[in-house]
Amino acid sequence: MERREEQPGAAGAGAAPALDFTVENVEKALHQLYYDPNIENKNLAQKWLMQAQVSPQAWHFSWQLLQPDKVPEIQYFGASALHIKISRYWSDIPTDQYESLKAQLFTQITHFASGSKIVLTRLCVALASLALSMMPDAWPCAVADMVRLFQAEDSPVDGQGRCLALLELLTVLPEEFQTSRLPQYRKGLVRASLAVECGAVFPLLEQLLQQPSSPSCVRQKVLKCFSSWVQLEVPLQDCEALIQAAFAALQDSELFDSSVEAIVNAISQPDAQRYVNTLLKLIPLVLGLQDQLRQAVQNGDMETSHGICRIAVALGENHSRALLDQVEHWQSFLALVNMIMFCTGIPGHYPVNETTSSLTLTFWYTLQDDILSFEAEKQAVYQQVYRPVYFQLVDVLLHKAQFPSDEEYGFWSSDEKEQFRIYRVDISDTLMYVYEMLGAELLSNLYDKLGRLLTSSEEPYSWQHTEALLYGFQSIAETIDVNYSDVVPGLIGLIPRISISNVQLADTVMFTIGALSEWLADHPVMINSVLPLVLHALGNPELSVSSVSTLKKICRECKYDLPPYAANIVAVSQDVLMKQIHKTSQCMWLMQALGFLLSALQVEEILKNLHSLISPYIQQLEKLAEEIPNPSNKLAIVHILGLLSNLFTTLDVSHHEDEHEGPELRKLPVPQGPNPVVVVLQQVFQLIQKVLSKWLNDAQVVEAVCAIFEKSVKTLLDDFAPMVPQLCEMLGRMYSTIPQASALDLTRQLVHIFAHEPAHFPPIEALFLLVTSITLTLFQQAVLALKFPEAPTVKASCGFFTELLPRCGEVEPVGKVVQEDGRVLLVAVLEAIGGQASRSLMDCFADILFALNKHCFSLLSMWIKEALQPPGFPSARLSPEQKDTFSQQILRERVNKRRVKEMVKEFTLLCRGLHGTDYTADY
Repeated sequence: MERREEQPGAAGAGAAPALDFTVENVEKALHQLYYDPNIENKNLAQKWLMQAQVSPQAWHFSWQLLQPDKVPEIQYFGASALHIKISRYWSDIPTDQYESLKAQLFTQITHFASGSKIVLTRLCVALASLALSMMPDAWPCAVADMVRLFQAEDSPVDGQGRCLALLELLTVLPEEFQTSRLPQYRKGLVRASLAVECGAVFPLLEQLLQQPSSPSCVRQKVLKCFSSWVQLEVPLQDCEALIQAAFAALQDSELFDSSVEAIVNAISQPDAQRYVNTLLKLIPLVLGLQDQLRQAVQNGDMETSHGICRIAVALGENHSRALLDQVEHWQSFLALVNMIMFCTGIPGHYPVNETTSSLTLTFWYTLQDDILSFEAEKQAVYQQVYRPVYFQLVDVLLHKAQFPSDEEYGFWSSDEKEQFRIYRVDISDTLMYVYEMLGAELLSNLYDKLGRLLTSSEEPYSWQHTEALLYGFQSIAETIDVNYSDVVPGLIGLIPRISISNVQLADTVMFTIGALSEWLADHPVMINSVLPLVLHALGNPELSVSSVSTLKKICRECKYDLPPYAANIVAVSQDVLMKQIHKTSQCMWLMQALGFLLSALQVEEILKNLHSLISPYIQQLEKLAEEIPNPSNKLAIVHILGLLSNLFTTLDVSHHEDEHEGPELRKLPVPQGPNPVVVVLQQVFQLIQKVLSKWLNDAQVVEAVCAIFEKSVKTLLDDFAPMVPQLCEMLGRMYSTIPQASALDLTRQLVHIFAHEPAHFPPIEALFLLVTSITLTLFQQAVLALKFPEAPTVKASCGFFTELLPRCGEVEPVGKVVQEDGRVLLVAVLEAIGGQASRSLMDCFADILFALNKHCFSLLSMWIKEALQPPGFPSARLSPEQKDTFSQQILRERVNKRRVKEMVKEFTLLCRGLHGTDYTADY
């Protein structure tokens, strides 16, 4: 990819650059990147500069770009280029150049200690990268050397400047290690070396942090440096003094954020749980922040309360198991839990008045999991301590889930409302999880509170309080089986007593009824208590989502108990559909609800309801079919076709889905005569063909037509049989005129369900042959699909060949095709591996090679040598020896597919010039 450099130092610029990567040209390109208003010129400049950074000439121009007379943007590019050369092309640097390169970087860092900070940081990152590549053998005491060199008194830079430059270097060193692409064995060696070097860093940091004369900027840098080093999994006990100093620094508003970051990073490292004694010492330090926390909440200081909460949660969430194990310290840990409870219930509405409470939710999951993981005796003790805490948590969460006043909510932005919605979902998930700890008593608790609220005559209740309690019920009922709960009948009885004066409350009432739909199926006598509420809500566009989804759930779960209400449900639904109250997606859900409902009726009843339900739409479609195509009537056509396909998705009189319930659970109506869906489809078939004839060019309309039949086929399965011949004929005509993907999908569905049945084989076979021949005419050859840019298409094509090749011995026509055109397939595969296809698809192409080798070995051994013969194929970067090695490796491996995939990955990297570069690290 790049030429090998001979010399990394400033003097090593020799040959004339192929792309003229001179200092002058780099400066011009940077000027173009920063100041040219033309975006294309900017992009060209950026592309050229990226090539410049990795070119051999970068060693020369980088140093020159760092000259004091250059502007910071140019100096920054020079420093970045040095970092890229050192981090990515370390193997190109001769070992005798290491020391001079190191010395030059130290000199530049010293110079920039009093210059541009962004350039200083890049130079520090470059030196850090060099140190990581040399450690531990070529530079055994790298960190100690850095500290010693920057503490030298003879430096021209003032003491504070040198101190800040050293701290910057020490800060970026662990960060560079975390992102470096060192080989795994080197990473382990360097990590161990850095752990030892910690001894040269922490005493310096402690001294600087505790020294009264240290200016604020130095102390802030110290905290950032400490924060960076603890992520190398330094033993927590070695961090004690610095953590305590960081706690003390929390009182200084300028150092607060850096202190929080350092403490949280130190506490959160995975290894910290081993140091229980240190963790126990941290609890009083965290509890000591409670006054500062309360003061911050009182003053509306969200940043301070947020930071202190992060510290408390980091200790509790990461180490609850280790701290719970210290039974004799249970009271101090309980105090920490109560502090976190305060953070959960922090006053104000999320996210407008506070953003802290959301940080605590995961802690409650972790604590519960840890308590329930103990053996029975210990668990019983902790259950006794923490059940009251979790009941308190439920109260706190439901309070936090309450909506603000209507007036206040009206001032919230749409983004704030969306964040609050997501926050409530998180609360809902937490309540559902807490049910495991508290069980049925939680439902009783919520029911008692709701009952007292709705029946109390003493004071008027707020709708927000009612809504929150219902929301808690709904959260649990949605995922937990409440069928055996003794409080649900009471809740169903309370719902009609709720005075619904607000959209949010009405929504939650609807969703709660929906969550109880399975319970209603087992207690059908209660359906009449809530169904009128749902049907009434259908007429309110503001309740569209909640009312329609609830009706759909009731119709799905309770359909065998709904026949007495069917006429009313259909009438109300027809009315809201005709009035166009709901958006398109809710109209589709409503049709699915009606499909479930009608499925449980007798066939003649179904047909009667279908007639009244869809006749207006059929009449409208007939009218639209006569009109000249235009955008507005297209929308109407797609909408009507969508309504029909959604209705047919769920209208199933054969009850496939209920077979697992057994005959004793449901007395199923016996279908009489033809399937109602087929009857309707046959009636509207001519009309659909008429619509198609005018809209065959429009993919959306064709897709909507195909969806009707595809969803009907999926639902009806064998009952769809009477439609097969005429649908095959229509699909053939459609595809012959204008081939469309949706027609192919429907063809696949028909083949999948009916091709095995002799009665349907002739029309299916004719359709399959027709679409295949048309498709092949379009693409000329099947291997063309392997060259498409879309990954799913390429994957599907590879899958096809991987399935086809094993049949070449048993199916004569397949064997003939492979013999005649297999070489074309191999060439396409090699082109893809050579660089034409994305590297992420290489496993798919390896599968084809493996299948060829396993099932067509003699042909492959001849083809692969011929195909790789031409120079430059499949890549100009390959030598004849590399191609020969690859073909021999492939031909040798006929058993282990994983090995073939590895070979292909190696070969594609060679083809792309990436072998041995840092790009392979993620591959």
